[in-house]
Amino acid sequence: MNNTKKVAGLAGLASVVWLGLVTAVAASQRRLVFNPNIKREVERPRSSGHRTRSVVLRAHDGTKLAGWLMTPSVVGPRPAVVYFGGRSEEVSWVARDAGKLFPGMTVLAVNYRGYGNSQGNPDEQLMVDDGCMLFDWLAARPHVDAQRVAIVGRSLGSGVAVQVAIQRLAHALVLITPYDSILAIAKRRFRTMPIEYVLRHRFESIKYAAALLAPTYVLRAAVDDIVPHSHTDLLVAQLGTLHLDEIVPDSDHLNIPYLDATQTRIAAFLCAQFALPPRSAAATTPPP
Repeated sequence: MNNTKKVAGLAGLASVVWLGLVTAVAASQRRLVFNPNIKREVERPRSSGHRTRSVVLRAHDGTKLAGWLMTPSVVGPRPAVVYFGGRSEEVSWVARDAGKLFPGMTVLAVNYRGYGNSQGNPDEQLMVDDGCMLFDWLAARPHVDAQRVAIVGRSLGSGVAVQVAIQRLAHALVLITPYDSILAIAKRRFRTMPIEYVLRHRFESIKYAAALLAPTYVLRAAVDDIVPHSHTDLLVAQLGTLHLDEIVPDSDHLNIPYLDATQTRIAAFLCAQFALPPRSAAATTPPP
């Protein structure tokens, strides 16, 4: 009898501990998914190949979003790129490296809500809504060819990029260390928890992959313990218009965007895509 009570007591304690862990994950999920960095990575961001200026744009709900617009010194309508950063990334470095990454292209890199000097708190749906607004704002700029706007997303930002590319007519799409879904990665990390019932920011790129129309270039890190290749494999298998899937030598999840090999590859892909006629198909809408 005593043993039975003891076992029941231990089981009850284990249940309480497990429930406490689940509750803690649910309460702190924003911190687990996002890691806002407010410190500027480059103190005086300036592109050697562009006129660089800081911009502050208002989201549809009035939240101020801060970043940089880089415009090439070239006459006439130019192709353009909107960039979405990673989980812990402040995007001022893009202004520094834009000359090599995006030669001859107008570039918009804006920090997410709560990152850099942007106001608010990060949130998946708001980030996607903001991304669509940024795409529209960039496409409407003078001297931007609205039919040749590409989207580049890194890590967490690959999930934003995919959802924006579903809702807007992107000319090309670059995904750096992308994943099938944050939900799948979280389930891998928290194996004993019903994470699918508590995680609100899921970034389920795999749900939209088959519907993507833009030619898509995937770049993976040679060593990646944050987004394992198995999670990228699942996404790539579903991509509707995969152009190329490459591993960047000597790269890891953190250093991949800064490497010459990565930047040269992205520049070559975008230049080749922008040399092609723009697609005329209407933008798709996300599946239910």
